[in-house]
Amino acid sequence: MEQDPIQLRREAEAQAAKTKTLRGIMIGLAAVAVALAGVLAYVWAQKSSLVNDLEAEKQDLTEQMVALQKDYESLSSDYDSINSQLDTSRAEVAALIERIQKTEATNRSKIRQYEKELGTLRSIMRGYITQIDSLNTLNHKLTADAAEARREAAESKRANEELTQQVASLTGQVAAGSVIKARGLRLEAFNGSDKKTDRSSRVVRLLTTLSLVENELAPKGPVRVYIRVKDPEGVILTNANRSEFALNGETMIASASREVDYEGNEVEMSIYLNDIPSYVKGIYTVEAYTEQALLGTAELMLR
Repeated sequence: MEQDPIQLRREAEAQAAKTKTLRGIMIGLAAVAVALAGVLAYVWAQKSSLVNDLEAEKQDLTEQMVALQKDYESLSSDYDSINSQLDTSRAEVAALIERIQKTEATNRSKIRQYEKELGTLRSIMRGYITQIDSLNTLNHKLTADAAEARREAAESKRANEELTQQVASLTGQVAAGSVIKARGLRLEAFNGSDKKTDRSSRVVRLLTTLSLVENELAPKGPVRVYIRVKDPEGVILTNANRSEFALNGETMIASASREVDYEGNEVEMSIYLNDIPSYVKGIYTVEAYTEQALLGTAELMLR
C-alpha cells in the first residue's frame, strides 16, 4: 500500500526537528563539560599553589628552629643552675623540631602554634644571654677588685711612708664600717603548694632571703629592710601593702619590707611578696635596702 506523501513529509520534518534538538543538547552538554573542566583546572591550580606556599612556610619555620637549636648549642656557662636550664631548653627545641617535621604543612593551626613557641624560646634564649653576661661581668669585676686589693696590700707593706695616709683612710673606713651590710641575697618563686618553681604561670608569691652580717660598729636596735622587686620590663611590683622610704634624700617605693632587731650579730631574714596578679617570663630583679644603704641585688629567671 503506497504511503501518503504528506504523512511522509511530516515524519521527515519531525525526525529533522528531533535530530536538531539532540544536536543542541549535545552541544550544550559539551559546553558545560568544557566549563567544568576549566573550573576544575583552576581549583587544582589554586590548591597546588596554596600547598606549595604552606610547604615553603613549614620549611622556613623548620630552618629557623634548626638555627635556634645551633644558637642554644653555642651557649655555655660556668654556673650549674644555668647549665641545667639550658639543657631543658635545648630538649624543648629538639622536641619542637621533631613535632614540626611530623606535622602536615596544611595543618595551619599547628604551624601557627609552633611559630609562637619559636618566639617564646627565642625570648628565653635572650634572657639566658643577658644573665650569663651579667654574671660574667660581675665575676670579672670581683676578680679585678681582689687583684687590686692584693696590690694595695703589698704596696702598703713596702712603703712605710704611707702609714700616715693609711691612718686617715682608716678613719673614713670606720665611718663606712658602721653601715649594716648583707650577704646571701636570693630571690625565689613559689607556687600555690608552697613549692619552688621557675614557671611564670604557676608563681603565686616571691620570697627574698638575706643575712645582715655581724658588725660591732653598726648601731643596735630595730632595723627595717626594704625590697624593690622589678619585672623584666623594669616595673616595680607592688600590692596594697606597698611602702616608701628615703635614701640619700630621695623617696623610693618599696614592694615590701620587714623590721628585725639587730644587736650587731648576724641576722637571717626573709620577706614575702604576695598578691601580685600575674607574672611574665623573663628576669626579675630584687634590690634590698636599709634607710642608710643598698644591701645588694639578685635575679630570678622565670620561663
